[in-house]
Amino acid sequence: MDYRKIAEDIIKNVGGKENIESLTHCFTRLRFILKEEEKANKLRIEQLEGVISVVQAGGEYQIVCGAKVEHIYDALIQLLDMEKLSNSINNENKQQRKSAKQIGNQLLQTITQIFTPLVPAIAAAGLIKGFLTAAKLIMSNRGVDISTSDTYTILFAVSQVIFYFFPIFLAMTCAKALRSNQVIAMVIAGTLVYPGIDTMIQDVATKTTIFGLPVVKGAWQIGESVKVFSYTESVIPIILAVCVMAFLEKWLKRLIPEVIQLILVPGLELLIMIPLTLSLLGPIGIYIGNGIQIGYDAVIGVSPILGGALIGGLWGVFVIFGAHRALLPIGLNDVALNGHQNILAFAGSANFAQGGAALGVMLRTKSKELKQIAASGTIAATVVGVTEPAIYGSNLRLKKPMVCAIIAGAVGGAIMGFGGVYGDAFANNGVLTIFTYAAFGMRKFIFYLVGIAVAYFGAAALTYIVGFEEELSEERNSENMNVNDEIYEDSEVKEELNEREELNEKEVSNKIEESNEKEESNIDRSTTIYAPLEGELISLLEIDDQAFASGGMGQGVAIVPSKGEVLAPWDLSLIHTPSPRDRQKSRMPSSA
Repeated sequence: MDYRKIAEDIIKNVGGKENIESLTHCFTRLRFILKEEEKANKLRIEQLEGVISVVQAGGEYQIVCGAKVEHIYDALIQLLDMEKLSNSINNENKQQRKSAKQIGNQLLQTITQIFTPLVPAIAAAGLIKGFLTAAKLIMSNRGVDISTSDTYTILFAVSQVIFYFFPIFLAMTCAKALRSNQVIAMVIAGTLVYPGIDTMIQDVATKTTIFGLPVVKGAWQIGESVKVFSYTESVIPIILAVCVMAFLEKWLKRLIPEVIQLILVPGLELLIMIPLTLSLLGPIGIYIGNGIQIGYDAVIGVSPILGGALIGGLWGVFVIFGAHRALLPIGLNDVALNGHQNILAFAGSANFAQGGAALGVMLRTKSKELKQIAASGTIAATVVGVTEPAIYGSNLRLKKPMVCAIIAGAVGGAIMGFGGVYGDAFANNGVLTIFTYAAFGMRKFIFYLVGIAVAYFGAAALTYIVGFEEELSEERNSENMNVNDEIYEDSEVKEELNEREELNEKEVSNKIEESNEKEESNIDRSTTIYAPLEGELISLLEIDDQAFASGGMGQGVAIVPSKGEVLAPWDLSLIHTPSPRDRQKSRMPSSA
């Protein structure tokens, strides 16, 4: 696969480099922010090699590429001068940007740009922590405590680093999203988690000041535990700090001569932002995080079963629109404050349900190609928790499997909510990370296993029983073929058709020879073929017939007719030959 060629085609069909405002990617999608989405050719993009689908949601133009997304992204970055693009955007009129996007869409885009780059590291940390939990359980049953070994200690530290120093990583991605100095943002975050500063902040009995301003400290009660002010593992404080820093940086660059900006701008940013963060922005962020956690706990506390059902059922729908990224801060904040989370446990029910629905498609369909697509989808969803191949490859396209996945996911999530399931890490839900949910006892772990089993096998069974339109259309075609065969086997009909064929055979042969002679001598190779129907032009991917939608019959387009009239695509002579199979032969004359 030529990734550079795919990247060139994508750039061309999203409206060119000048129409691209920014580009990021997640596990399966390229996430463009375009200046004018109407310039993009969705139909053409969906027909490109390596592209599964196109989704327009939350102000983003998302191109679903599956497992190939990183290769295509790398090729795109080589072709795009992202720094030049960023500078050109910064020079645009601010009022135009405000009128071009809704505030809600802009907020969702920024959240996505901040958290998406960190997901692979978070998932890897969760995977390692899950393996450690499994190993600890297995060895403890044999009377061996591995938690004191050097290997366990080092690997446990690896699984904790992304969370302990989370403000630093968030500072980098947040500054990049806001197009400000990433290194200075990381220095501010590093100051917050520096061991000496962390010890100072947790010493609530001693008053601390900076430039005469008080460094805010505190302790509060959450549930049965007492939490002390600390910025390690925090989420909201550094995001607030970097947002303010981005505005400050732009103001300083306008105020300070360019010749001395290299030194003065970073220096003044640190001197202003560190006191401001420790005295105001940091505490505000801490209290916002506490408020979010209290609100989430209150909602789940009303009915864990209902909360689990809603997240388990609707998470797959959020994935379609890319809106699930906006929920990540809730889970990350939960881990930072309480050392556990359940939002991804419920989302795990949705992941396994999507994999189960794809399994049901694979078992029921007779199409070899659809079997392969569904098989890859169920493996990706159940093993590593990546559901886009299942959603776009089979479930959403066939509609009914998606509904079955939503139902089964809701039931599985409700079971987890009833069992009070929690995980001790923020990990993508799949077979590889199952043991993340064993850290809080076997009872909760069993409820988690039952929940994902019900979601997976329930979705598979529902999909297999309910079926889907793709297969129904194949059955109808099969029935029609059987009826035609029965008619032909009627002896009287068969004899009449054979007689008619013999009578016309010579006449037809002569006409074909004459037409061939004329065509060979005078054929016009620049003939234009016109559309035979009036109507709406759509992609082959949007039709129900899998033979054409898969591209197996060749590339092309489909037309939804608006007028009940079919015309010949060119001027032609039609020679009709009655035969048992009602053969037809058309030849293009030289005058066409």
